[in-house]
Amino acid sequence: MSLRLLSSRLIRPCLLSAPKLWIAHRGYAIKRFTKEHDWISFEDGVGTLGITDYAQKQLGEIVYVEIPDVGNAFTKGEPFGSVESVKSVSEVYAPVSGEVVAVNQLVSDEPEVVNQSAEEDGWLAKIQLKDPKELDALLDEAAYKEYYESLGDEH
Repeated sequence: MSLRLLSSRLIRPCLLSAPKLWIAHRGYAIKRFTKEHDWISFEDGVGTLGITDYAQKQLGEIVYVEIPDVGNAFTKGEPFGSVESVKSVSEVYAPVSGEVVAVNQLVSDEPEVVNQSAEEDGWLAKIQLKDPKELDALLDEAAYKEYYESLGDEH
């Protein structure tokens, strides 16, 4: 009987209120990709930028990451940083226009984080979007997956 009381008075109210908050929070997050293997996750006017897992695998062991400074402004398609691996150096292009509001210092200090978690902990910068409509021109997750699978072994 005490378990039923605990469930009805404590657990059930938390479960009923928590999903609404979670859904409202996650409902605004949008993730898009470029054919150059960059990604952006957008929420509340701010986009988090990085390279895709596919890109980090193609680059191999990442040894250096150059990130922009807070306050720098970029136009869509303009390089905003670079990633250096034991194989090559690749520029990272801004998938949208905007101003840098935060950077991930961890990837400068420990570039291997990009290899370990390119689309989570290995993000490069956060940017205040100038025009969120630019996101419409980018690929959603399904379209990006179809695109990189079509590349086969050429990349």
